[in-house]
Amino acid sequence: MLICKDQEIWAQFIDYIQKRISETEYKNWFSQINVIESNNDCTTLEVPNIFVQEYILDNYRKDLLVFFPANKDGELSINFTIKEEQKKRIKSPILPQAALDKDECNFNPLYTFENYIEGPSNQFVKSAAFGVAQNPGKSFNPLFIHGGVGLGKTHLLHSIGNFIRTNYKKSNIKIITTEAFINDLVFNLRNKSVDKMKRYYRNLDVLIVDDIQFLQDRVNFEEEFCNTFESLINQTKQIVIASDKPPGQLKLSQRLVARMEWGLVAHIGIPDLETRVAILQQKSTEKKFAIPNDVAFFIAERIYNNIRQLEGAINRLAAFSQLSNSEINIEMTQNILQEMLFFTPQKRVSVDSILKAVASAFEIKISDLKGECRLKNIAQARQVAMYLSKELISDSLQKIASSFGGKTHSTLLHAWKKISSELEKNQTLFRQIEIIKKNIES
Repeated sequence: MLICKDQEIWAQFIDYIQKRISETEYKNWFSQINVIESNNDCTTLEVPNIFVQEYILDNYRKDLLVFFPANKDGELSINFTIKEEQKKRIKSPILPQAALDKDECNFNPLYTFENYIEGPSNQFVKSAAFGVAQNPGKSFNPLFIHGGVGLGKTHLLHSIGNFIRTNYKKSNIKIITTEAFINDLVFNLRNKSVDKMKRYYRNLDVLIVDDIQFLQDRVNFEEEFCNTFESLINQTKQIVIASDKPPGQLKLSQRLVARMEWGLVAHIGIPDLETRVAILQQKSTEKKFAIPNDVAFFIAERIYNNIRQLEGAINRLAAFSQLSNSEINIEMTQNILQEMLFFTPQKRVSVDSILKAVASAFEIKISDLKGECRLKNIAQARQVAMYLSKELISDSLQKIASSFGGKTHSTLLHAWKKISSELEKNQTLFRQIEIIKKNIES
């Protein structure tokens, strides 16, 4: 028996949740849920499909517990039932234009290989991306690009798309965020047109996917993406994926992680000072705004881990200069960008400072870290030092490795991979490395 009180509670929950999520998210996940039965112990909600049920439980359980009681085991007192198919045959709806029209990919024309600034931190990944664009499906497949926020991953993805669109005009190519892929799947599940969606994605020549990390903890969506992935790879169609972490650090199935590691995994690091200055100068040229060298270095020393912030700084300065009809100097820059320049100038981290901090933490000699001793504690300390050197220094692998008693770049890369893997399961090592980092920066 349906109790009015529970309808009111559901309405209150919907009013609460609508204020905290986007309109698109509300339409996808909540608009078709109904309260169909209730008693003193439990409420039953009718959902359009199992995907909606799992998404609601995974992402909104805590919010639901605010409005609906928990049972004696502490679990949510809500049952779900899947909506029965309507008896009348429904015409297959038209897919969203973004999913069907390959000309709707909207590659940003400003993102090209020509205006992508190279430096030690991104030279390798740019070369890999250009190789893929020149020979889609025939060189590195899949190409997996990972790095922090605002370091140029999206620029490279659009550069690949723009190059292929220009030079392979008949290619069926699509760029999409993981969130958009999930929304596509939800839309087609709701409208019973999943087969049409599958045919569309699996007939692409190039699929470019941004922010794959948002597929974590979404098992059903991951399975559909993995099936699409395998279908395209088996047809030698090109796949390019971007993420904020390497595949092995994502909470995805071993099946999908293994497939993403089939091709080439390439990392974008934090650009060095000279590269950041070059980026500032290029962005100012695009804005037809002349930035003095001393101002460029002043900004680059204080905004060093996000290219988007560098661009934002140039936009502000250019606007101020044009509106006030004045030239920019350091004092003026500091006033205009004061809330962006809360960073202290970045202390340059060297291999020597890392060796000193690691040797102190492990209570061994610096000479042991540079030597060949294979005792377990020394070998691990050496690998930690190599890991930190690759993470914190933007020099080439060869240059960094040579600081460890003439080691090769492959030895350094092996150490970095081993420590990266160990950090996923060893909290003691994770905390130890965090302490070492603080000691290096102090």
